[in-house]
Amino acid sequence: MTTTVTAAADGRAVPRSSPGAARGPRRTGRIRRIALPYLLLLPALLLELLVHLVPMVIGIVMSFKELTQFYIRDWGTAPWSGLGNYRVSVDFDAPVGDALLHSFLVTVGLTLLSVALCWLIGTAAAVYMQDTFRGRGLLRALFLVPYALPVYAAVITWVFMFQHDDGLVNHVLHDQLHLTDEPSFWLIGDNSFVALLTVSVWKGWPFAFLIVMAGLQNIPRELYEAAALDGAGMWQRIRRITLPSLRPVNQVLILVLFLWTFNDFNTPYVLFGKAAPQAADLISVHIYQASFVTWNFGTGSAMSVLLLLFLVVVTGAYLAVTSRGRRAADA
Repeated sequence: MTTTVTAAADGRAVPRSSPGAARGPRRTGRIRRIALPYLLLLPALLLELLVHLVPMVIGIVMSFKELTQFYIRDWGTAPWSGLGNYRVSVDFDAPVGDALLHSFLVTVGLTLLSVALCWLIGTAAAVYMQDTFRGRGLLRALFLVPYALPVYAAVITWVFMFQHDDGLVNHVLHDQLHLTDEPSFWLIGDNSFVALLTVSVWKGWPFAFLIVMAGLQNIPRELYEAAALDGAGMWQRIRRITLPSLRPVNQVLILVLFLWTFNDFNTPYVLFGKAAPQAADLISVHIYQASFVTWNFGTGSAMSVLLLLFLVVVTGAYLAVTSRGRRAADA
């Protein structure tokens, strides 16, 4: 540290630090404050790299190889196939491509219905819970039970309920309400799609309820009071105040529900096992069967990459459309 000597009024010499010497510690402290958040995030970034990015890169490499059961011990020695696995996957005239296309269409149909029903039920429940009444806290807690339960415990319970002979669903529909001529098979055949949709909605709507309920807390009550004074009914208040105010929340909610439902593997796997019925053959289980049942990991990896590209394109298009709509609404 350098100092300079100045003369005081009484003639004594007074040392004074140079401006650069004081700037040094301040600059060091500023660098530390800037670097501290990144250092704290570093363990999470490294864990994310190991858990997600590294397997993703390995899966992309595997999609370009003829990786079958003969090369499991040393998959690096599997011969390269180039785009062969992708051509097999998208050849919809061949059995592999046709089965993948059917699985994709089933997944799209289930996702659209599940997301729409989850959002509708969750929004209706959240709006209803805005009013104060006795037992509201208990009812809120009960609504969140399906979301809080472990997936395996919840779905296994539904498996018992969907049993043909002694399941609760057939007991209510056939024995008590007499809505069916005979007990239905819910875990095989065409009814398996209805069973899967029921479990998906039952498991997903509490999340929509939770997010919408949180978004409703940010809407000023004065808006509803002013609308009521102007003579607006309940549906008018929902259409003119609630839904426009919840637009940013709903945009994120719908995207998250779409991605979760489209990629869901646990629900159909626990509900149907390794061999899902054709009516409920979701693409996640289909890729699992293509990889771990037929032992063709190259084709399964190619299907996974195609699924990733589809979700990236859909997500990008959705964000572009919603952001454009938000800018138009703000303008």
